[in-house]
Amino acid sequence: MNPQDAPHILVIDDDPAFNRVLTRALGQRGFTVFGAADPENALELARQHEPEYVVLDLNIGGSSGLRLIKPLLAANPDCRILVLTGYASIATTVDAIKLGATQYLAKPADVDAILKALSATDVLIDDEVAASPMSVDRLEWEHIQRVLAENDGNISATARALKMHRRTLQRKLAKRPVRE
Repeated sequence: MNPQDAPHILVIDDDPAFNRVLTRALGQRGFTVFGAADPENALELARQHEPEYVVLDLNIGGSSGLRLIKPLLAANPDCRILVLTGYASIATTVDAIKLGATQYLAKPADVDAILKALSATDVLIDDEVAASPMSVDRLEWEHIQRVLAENDGNISATARALKMHRRTLQRKLAKRPVRE
């Protein structure tokens, strides 16, 4: 395959090690890969190269990667966007898909899972429904994520909306999500 004909993938992640490893692995699979660690660089690369695929971290430098979905789609309306996150929640998954992302994966995700998600024509959903309801802790986590998304990732505004001290909210967000 001619390198100029290879599909373009833009990897947007502020973790330099993860970004470097993923771009290298995707390049070895025959893609032309561009890596960006901040929103400004990512949007510039998207405008220059009009990637067919985007791997987007949900948290970029403390702000929501969801804000980049619309500008990325403006650069190439046909691009397929995969949102990756270490803190998956139902609320952010729904928000990402509503904004135009085509897939959503929780980290850690290997290159094969990323490629499978990028090539899938339908949103990959786990068909198994939990037999028991969510725990109170998990419900709290989901609610916090929903309010955080409504406030565009602003911790102070989210704490005010939740009637919670800012430091308490920061402690809760620093923890891993509660398993269902």
